[in-house]
Parts: sequence; structure tokens; C-alpha cells
Amino acid sequence: MDSQTPDLPAKAAPAPPANRHVVLGVLVLVYTLNYLDRQILGILAGPIKKELALTDGQLGIMGGLSFALLYSTMGVPIAWLADRKSRAWIMTVCLAAWSFFTALCGFAGSFWHLFLARIGVGVGEAGGAAPAYSLISDYFPKAQRGRALATYSLGIPIGSGLGVLCGGLIAASIGWRAAFMVVGGAGVILAPIFKMVVADPVRGGLDLEPNAASAGDAAPKPAGATLGEVFRTVLPKPSFWLLALGAAASSICGYGIAFWLPSFFQRSLHLTLVQTAWFYGAINVLGGVLGIAGGGALADRLGKKSRANYPRIPAVAFLIAMPLFFAAINTRSLTLSFFLFVVPTGLNLAWLGPVISAVQQLAPARMRSTVSALFLLVNNLLGIAVGYYYFGAVSDFLRPTFGEESLRYAIYSGGAFYLLSSTLLMFASRTLPKDWVE
Repeated sequence: MDSQTPDLPAKAAPAPPANRHVVLGVLVLVYTLNYLDRQILGILAGPIKKELALTDGQLGIMGGLSFALLYSTMGVPIAWLADRKSRAWIMTVCLAAWSFFTALCGFAGSFWHLFLARIGVGVGEAGGAAPAYSLISDYFPKAQRGRALATYSLGIPIGSGLGVLCGGLIAASIGWRAAFMVVGGAGVILAPIFKMVVADPVRGGLDLEPNAASAGDAAPKPAGATLGEVFRTVLPKPSFWLLALGAAASSICGYGIAFWLPSFFQRSLHLTLVQTAWFYGAINVLGGVLGIAGGGALADRLGKKSRANYPRIPAVAFLIAMPLFFAAINTRSLTLSFFLFVVPTGLNLAWLGPVISAVQQLAPARMRSTVSALFLLVNNLLGIAVGYYYFGAVSDFLRPTFGEESLRYAIYSGGAFYLLSSTLLMFASRTLPKDWVE
């Protein structure tokens, strides 16, 4: 008599946590503070440069290298720890740390004091993004991750806009030192609230497709991978390098120009500190929100048709943005300049949802925090450290020839980085389907 195993009824994958939208909202708020603390230096560059007698090159080093060096490198061991321990606790501690060092910037009396305080900000912020990417991937199923990660990335334009606006208004009223203290203090207050709201869901629990698990299956509880396993899994994949270097090339221009545009508006368009705060703050928020939300929606829609569309979306966006950005730099009309800056600002940030979603699928769930940190290591070490310094150094070099307009000509050279980024991402669209991990 043949024995047969009876068919077990199919069981759906675990349901997403009920409070996932509340958690996403809190993560967006923390990421907003992350970028507010990071970008506030751009609007305060003028008064800081004057009081501490700095050059553009020194400002670039302080804004870029001091922050990016440990921000990028510390991100990998912190993310490795986040693949094993509580991501919520790690983010809570890091939020309190970077906020404390932001407030400490307000007490700086020299270039080196401010340089060291910015290093502290970088160390704290190293534990912000990568664990958050991993958390979102466990709070939202794959079909919604592009939009969820794009929503999280809204913290970039909102934080950048508020950093410019709040920093400029506070500095104009009571000084640049108070601006650092106020925004840093806000993060210290938020840290315990964050821990009360955000919990760690099961890692990879939502990666199962509906009805893919048998009735006897339990929710997966994968163990964290070693660094060696992560390296062997991800580093041989061409898609990782093409996505990381493509994002880094765009970030050299994106981070660098974002840092120097407030100075450009004051030097070349002759705006006051308060006018610059309102003008550039509005550009950041409006353009960034539209671009990031649009990029995430396109990723979820077009990614279903072809995985190659994840890197194609930003590659095309950069090519469209370049001529509009050059037009914005060259117009003397503030009204026209505003709208010309809004569109390329949005297109330049449209890569976040698609590219970050693709990076999440280059390795199993138990490696996601570490893989995200490796991606951010490449993106930020080049984007922030090189971008901030590059435009300041080129501006110093061109100053004997162009005077106060030297920053304008330094910004012109940024277009080459967007061309490089678009090229690398188009190559990534050809390798990603093969490197994708279900």
C-alpha cells in the first residue's frame, strides 16, 4: 500500500505590522533631523567663514571630509551589529549622539573645534540610514518597498529645507551658534520617543510571497551573517559597484552643490541670509518631495515589468535634469530661477527609491543592514567628502580670475558627474536582473 503525504493548505506570508505607517512616520522624522543637522552647515557657511576666518576650501573640508570620513567607515561595523542586535536601540543611541555633537558645534572657537565636532556628528549619523533601510524592508512587503523607502527618503529634502530655513532664520536673529544648539537639542529630546514607538520586526518575515509557505512553516528567523559572508555575497556582483558608484557620482554633484548653493545665492544673486533661507529652503522641500515620491512610485510600477527599470529611472532623470540646472544657474530672474531649480532638484533625488530598493535585493534579508552600509560607504565617502571639497577648492582656484563669480564657474563643472552617473546606472540596468536575490 502506497503511503501518500496529504497536501497541506497553503499559508500566506506573515501580515505586515499594523503600526508600520506610524513607524515609517517616526523614521521620516528622524531622517529629517539627520539631514537638518547635516545640511545646516551650508546656510551657516557665510557667518562661520567670516567669524572664524576660513577659506572656501576649509569650509569644504569641514563640511565634507570631517563628516564623511567616520560617517562612511563607521557605518559598516554599526550596520553589522544591527544585523544581529536591536536596530531600534542602535538608532536611538546614534540619534542622541549626533544631536549632542550638533549642539556642540555651537561652542566651536576655531576651525579645528568645529572640525572635531562634525566628526562626532558623522559618527552618530553612521547608525541612522542603514538600520532604517533594513527596518522598512521588514515592515513593508516587496511590492510596497519602493514607495516606503522613497517616503523615508523624504527626510532628505524636508531636512535639507528646514536646515536651510531654520538655520538661516535663527542665525539672522540670534547667531549661528544658537542654530546648532537648537536643532541639536531637538534630536536629544526625540531619541527616547523614537525607542518607545519603533520595535524590531522579524527579519525577512515579509519576503515570502503570499501562499508560498506551507502550514507548518514558522516565520523565518535568520541569523546575522559575518562580514566575510556579506563581502563574498555582494562584492563580486557588478550591480553593486555600478549602483554604488553611479549613486556616488551623482552625490558628488548633489551633495556638493546643495552645500554651496546658499553661498552662490548670496554671492551671485545678492540675496541676504534670510532671503536665501526662504528661497533655497522652499526649493529643497518642493523639488525634493516631488522628485523622491515620483521616483519611488515609478520604481514600484515599472519594477514589476522589469528589474532593469530600477536603475534606468534615475539614469534618465539625470539626463533631463542637466540642461535645466544649467539654465537655472544662468538666469538673473529670481522667479524663473526658483522654478528652474525646483525641477532638477527633484530629478536629482529621484534615484533614492529605485536604487535603494535594488540594493536591498542584492543579498538575503539577514545581510541587509550591512549591505546598505557598504553601499552608503561608497556613496557618501565619495559624494560628501569629495563633493563638498571639490566645489570649494575649484572656487578658490578660480577666484583670482572670476572673483565672487568663481563659485558659479565651479558649479558648472558638476555636469560631468551626472553624465558619469547616468552611464554607470544604464550599465547597472543590464546586470541587475542576474544579480537580484529573491
